[in-house]
Amino acid sequence: MSVRRYFIAFYKCTVLLSLRILVLVPAGLPVRSQGDSQSDNKVMDNITVRQGETVFLRCAQGDVVTHTAWLNRSSILYAGEDKWSVDPRVSLVTLNQEEFTIKIENVDMTDEGQYVCAVQTSSRPRTTSVHILVQVPPKIINLSRDIVVNEGSNVTLMCQASGKPEPSISWKLISSSGDLASDDEYLEIPSISRQRAGTYECTAVNDIDTDVQTVDITVNYAPTVSEGRDVGVTLGQRGVLECEADAVPEADFEWYKDDRRIFNGFDGMEIVNTGSLSKLTFFNVSDGDYGNYTCVAINKLGSSNTSFLLYGPRAVQDGSGGAMGVHSHTCLLFIVFLPFLLRF
Repeated sequence: MSVRRYFIAFYKCTVLLSLRILVLVPAGLPVRSQGDSQSDNKVMDNITVRQGETVFLRCAQGDVVTHTAWLNRSSILYAGEDKWSVDPRVSLVTLNQEEFTIKIENVDMTDEGQYVCAVQTSSRPRTTSVHILVQVPPKIINLSRDIVVNEGSNVTLMCQASGKPEPSISWKLISSSGDLASDDEYLEIPSISRQRAGTYECTAVNDIDTDVQTVDITVNYAPTVSEGRDVGVTLGQRGVLECEADAVPEADFEWYKDDRRIFNGFDGMEIVNTGSLSKLTFFNVSDGDYGNYTCVAINKLGSSNTSFLLYGPRAVQDGSGGAMGVHSHTCLLFIVFLPFLLRF
C-alpha cells in the first residue's frame, strides 16, 4: 500500500472513531450519534434549490471542536480541510472557529437528499442534518408528431413532461378558429373535421417554469368548387373563366368543353393553375369558343365540378333583356297611344 493510501485510510479511521462511530440513517430522518441525547443532534430546515443553481451548506463550529466533517448519506465530502469527494462541483468555502461551509455547484436531482455535519468536541460529538430538495423545471419529453389524417378520423394527441414538482399539462388549438382545449396529457378528437385542422399547443407548467411545444394536424378532404360564373365576351376580345376549389391536398384541375377535354395551348387557350384557383383564358374569342364549359377539381379523396357559359353580345342582349326589352317597351307604348292617333 502506498504512503498516500495508508495516510487516507488512517485519517478516515481517525475521523470515524473520533466521532464515536456516527450511525447514518436514511434521508429525511435526523442523524444521531450512538449514546448521545437528542439535544446534541439538530435538524435544520430543508433547503430548496433549483436544478443548475449553487447550494451552500453551513455548520456552526466552536472553540472546543477537534474534528469536523460534512457527509452525504454514507460518503464523506469534507473532513476538515481535506476533500474526500471526487466530485469537482463540491468545494470548501469557509473553515474556522465559527463555521464550516461547503458548496455544491450546478445542483442536479442526484444531489437531493440528507447531508450531515458531524462535529467532535472535547466532551462529545454532535451532528446537524439538513435535507436538500431539488426543483426541476418542466420539460416535455414525449410528444405526438405532426400528423396527416382524412376528415372523419379519430385523433389522439399525447404530451408527457418531467419536472419537480410534477408539471400540469394542457392542450389548446391555437389556429384562428381554435376553441378546442384540454387539461390532460391526452387530447381526444373524435371524427375530426377540417375546421379542427391546425396547430395544437401543449403546455407543461410547474412552480419553476413553463415548457411549450406544438403539433400540426393536417386534415385531408375532397374538393368543393365554387359556383361557376357565366362570362360574356365580344368576338376578338380576351375572356377568362375562373374555377376555385377548396381541398386538402390541393386539387388538380381539368377543363372540358361539352364532353371534350381541353389541354393547355389547345386552340389558343391557356390553362394556369395557382393553388386553389384555375384560369382558362381565351386570348382571341371566336364563334367556335362560345358554349358550355366544365371545370373538374380532383384529389385523392374525390372530385367536384362546376359549369360555365361563354357567350357573345347577342346572347347578352337576349339573356339580359337589353335589346329585346327596349323593343317590347316600344310596342307597348304604341298600343297605348294608338286610340289617340286614330282621332286625327
